[in-house]
Amino acid sequence: MPAAPALPVGLLAPEHGDGGLAAVLPAAAGALGVRFTTATGVASERARTALDLPRAERVCVVLVDGLGHLNLAERAGHAPFLRSLLPDARALTSTFPSTTAAAIGAFGTGTAPGRTGMLGYTQRNPVTGGLANMVSWDGAPPPAELQREQPVLERVAAAGLAVTSTGPARFAGSGMTLAALRGGTYAAGEGLPARVDAAVRALARPGLVYVYWGEVDKAGHHHGSASWQWGDELEALDRELARLVRSVPTGTLVLVTADHGMVDVDPALRRDVATDPVLSRGVALVGGEPRAVHVYAEPGEAEAVAERWRDALGEDALVLGRDEVLARGLLGPDPRPDAVAAAGDVVVAMRGRATVVDSRTQTPASLGLVGVHGSLTEREMRVPLLVAAT
Repeated sequence: MPAAPALPVGLLAPEHGDGGLAAVLPAAAGALGVRFTTATGVASERARTALDLPRAERVCVVLVDGLGHLNLAERAGHAPFLRSLLPDARALTSTFPSTTAAAIGAFGTGTAPGRTGMLGYTQRNPVTGGLANMVSWDGAPPPAELQREQPVLERVAAAGLAVTSTGPARFAGSGMTLAALRGGTYAAGEGLPARVDAAVRALARPGLVYVYWGEVDKAGHHHGSASWQWGDELEALDRELARLVRSVPTGTLVLVTADHGMVDVDPALRRDVATDPVLSRGVALVGGEPRAVHVYAEPGEAEAVAERWRDALGEDALVLGRDEVLARGLLGPDPRPDAVAAAGDVVVAMRGRATVVDSRTQTPASLGLVGVHGSLTEREMRVPLLVAAT
């Protein structure tokens, strides 16, 4: 089979091995001495070596939603502690789509969206035919039915190590947690100080702690990553992460990463399928998100829809058929047919500051988001791996 054509200039393909987000938790497990290889070939000990992590008895992995590598580098003046770690940081790639559901699925399992079946913010449920929300899990199949890869936290707990996750109480039994982050115990904490306290308590004994923080992403969505509100959230994050590193026992390894970056988009470059007769023709359903669109075509219309979208969007988008997405490996190696069945017949990766929405299925609040993500631009795809060894 001939090699897939290169992506257009300015777009970055996901790495599904040791240079991608999926390697972080396996590498953390490797630092603790737990050995395994995931379904996409990520080996815990090799990942540890590739990411240059020391062995440790205690590891804390912090995932900051929306803290892209380029976003952080540009606003590092707000984050003296994180800035001190940047010179030695690694810039990993997120998944495609570069969005929370897809990235957390890959991060939690050490695999890729083509294995987890978690393909975007919304995706078609092949059973019901309707849209499933992969963050709230509304309309989605049961987590264990949709996502069949063993989570890394569960692997580490099965090896006999203490595993603790901390996040908001409502996430304890959520679909995403059960699908990709189950394993060990869950210590609820509503604010970041409470989560840092929970992590410090858990690290009194050897083991692995996972901390999630989502307020940076929320500020970016509502105000943009260039806003003062985003800077304030970064400052608050930086203070608490510095306190975390000061407070954990000597010999603890603290890793800080993110699921994706963020682009501040231009409303003038937004297209609405609901009101655009060219984009709506032959389309049964629109899923995904404004920067990475799953287009579900009417029967027999997929090729024609792809051509119309290419012509209409021009340089603002890369428009691919589902088979092209798989051939390029954008959803990862060895995808499961049942896992990719929910992908669009046509998949659209936006470029520049452009977006595509569908006001028939998206709320007014979501249509007005300032900062968004999901596509293959470096700003959305690059995520940091920051390492502090105490």
